[in-house]
Amino acid sequence: MFAFSRITLVVITTLVLLSSCQLGRFVFYNFADINDHKKFPSRPLKKGPDAFSFQKTATGKFPKEIDNSPFDQYLKDHKTVAFLIIKNDTIQYEKYFKGYDQESIVPSFSMAKSVTSILIGCAIDEGLIKSVDEPITEYIPELNKDGFDKVTIKHLLQMTSGIQFNESYANPFGDAASFYYGLNLRKQIGKMKLKSEPGKQFEYISGNTQLLGLILERVLKGKTVTQYLQEKLWTPLGMEYDASWSIDRKKYGLEKTFCCLNARARDFAKIGRLYKNKGNWNGQQIVSQEWVEASTKLDTSNGSVKYYQYQWWLPTPGEDFMAEGILGQFVYVNPAKDLIIVRLGKNEGKADWWTIFTALAKVY
Repeated sequence: MFAFSRITLVVITTLVLLSSCQLGRFVFYNFADINDHKKFPSRPLKKGPDAFSFQKTATGKFPKEIDNSPFDQYLKDHKTVAFLIIKNDTIQYEKYFKGYDQESIVPSFSMAKSVTSILIGCAIDEGLIKSVDEPITEYIPELNKDGFDKVTIKHLLQMTSGIQFNESYANPFGDAASFYYGLNLRKQIGKMKLKSEPGKQFEYISGNTQLLGLILERVLKGKTVTQYLQEKLWTPLGMEYDASWSIDRKKYGLEKTFCCLNARARDFAKIGRLYKNKGNWNGQQIVSQEWVEASTKLDTSNGSVKYYQYQWWLPTPGEDFMAEGILGQFVYVNPAKDLIIVRLGKNEGKADWWTIFTALAKVY
């Protein structure tokens, strides 16, 4: 009994020590998964007093099969946990799989990048940030070195900053792992370097979005990024559930704005509805129409690419756009079809979701 207790104590102590440092977190958790909202400290988001609910029809329109497989079965076989199709504010299809349901929390992963972009737009609308053309050193002076004064907020939004950043999560000492598992994002940001001239080439890196998050924190002057999200989106959009945003550490933590917004499928869909309606929510302009259009337009100038703009992916430029996260989390929007699709999963399931979404849009 005594020996067993000692072993148990050693195991528990080891786990505590492992979970308290970057390498320990990496070894202990191994890789990002759908339960990561339970692993990291976070700040709460509270559902609004006046919830908005999509209508639901008993005779929804949706495809009967994909690749000769029944629609439900295809989604289940390809590791989906939630799938919603919303047309004209009416849920045409809503199914949950693998033990998940309407109230199940799923981490956004990089879908949070699109939300961070919305908050940047709100801050510009309010005059907290002057322009996307400002150098980031206006807000992050500790990076005033080695050419960072040439990096603008727009470069961060378009992923053309030229910042040196290893996006791989497989290397415990790589940048992505350091940002995801690390305990001090501000310190990691201070170590950043440039590898190329900004505005020349697109490279998708999470470091860009985390810099946007730090800029937000700086201009909010004492208000957290989560509090700003609560004020600008979570309450006015009538979110139906509480949610959270993971932070790097409990005390004086910074939101992981490149990832880690933890919410339910229906509330993620409302982010899509906001942008489908050009930033307007039931008569209230939450973020300017100009910002929504700039965020989702085709622009291949200055290193930008036709399939990405201001932290939103563009499957069919000029027609649709979407937020996307690792493991196959998506909010797809086709404004002309008045269509929103949400897919959340344990992983991508070896499915080409971009093609599936655009094909589904043609059905409607």
